[in-house]
Amino acid sequence: MGHMDHFSAGWVTPVLSYAMACVGSALGLRCTVRALEADGASKRNWLLLASLAIGSGIWTMHFIAMMGFSVDGTPIRFDVPITVLSLLMAVAVVAAGVFTAGYGRSRVMSVLLGGLGAGLGVAAMHYTGMAALNLHGEVDYDPMLVIASVAIAVVAATAALTLTLIVRGPVLATAAALVMGLAVSSMHYTAMYAVNISLAPSSAALPGATATEFIFPLAVLLGSFLFLAAAYVALSPTGKRHESAAAAQLLREVELTTA
Repeated sequence: MGHMDHFSAGWVTPVLSYAMACVGSALGLRCTVRALEADGASKRNWLLLASLAIGSGIWTMHFIAMMGFSVDGTPIRFDVPITVLSLLMAVAVVAAGVFTAGYGRSRVMSVLLGGLGAGLGVAAMHYTGMAALNLHGEVDYDPMLVIASVAIAVVAATAALTLTLIVRGPVLATAAALVMGLAVSSMHYTAMYAVNISLAPSSAALPGATATEFIFPLAVLLGSFLFLAAAYVALSPTGKRHESAAAAQLLREVELTTA
């Protein structure tokens, strides 16, 4: 049995990973709210941005946390194609949940199905990302902890959508992002404690890339995207302000025409 250390880099990785999960969640949930105020292509675009934000946020959280994961007696490498697949899967599954929440006629059913989709997206990303792990040994899981990790993700994602879409307000919006970030982090570490590794010592080179070769640069890129997208959302007008500005512009045009 290989001894695992989930905090080999200290508290930097869990704190930073939680922060990234909160940023991605806050942005994604805010975009979902904007989608409810929009129609047509604008609605679709807000939901796409929400899916990208939440999906990339949870992916960044997972792999920043994994940079602090080590196993005594073996190096760790990451299979690049599977790692990229985990990112695409996170965005795709979260998108299914977000679009359900955005287009659903029943708000309660939308929240329930959206929370289920977002929670399953978190779980799918995590376990696909773990499948990218290459080390000298075999990885298996405690089934009960796996179930618990998926339940945590689904319940907390549903709670975050409830705070965002049913009960409105800036304080609750912040609470929703913190809840969603906590959901992702709790799911991650619950799932990691479900891991058992049986070592098979070997001197053979492992395929794949190290975290600093691939994971870190991609995490920085996605983190930059999240912060830039957050700035865009913060500076863009809400649906109501946009409608007021459009009405004022129309009134000015009418006045100029009749003058």
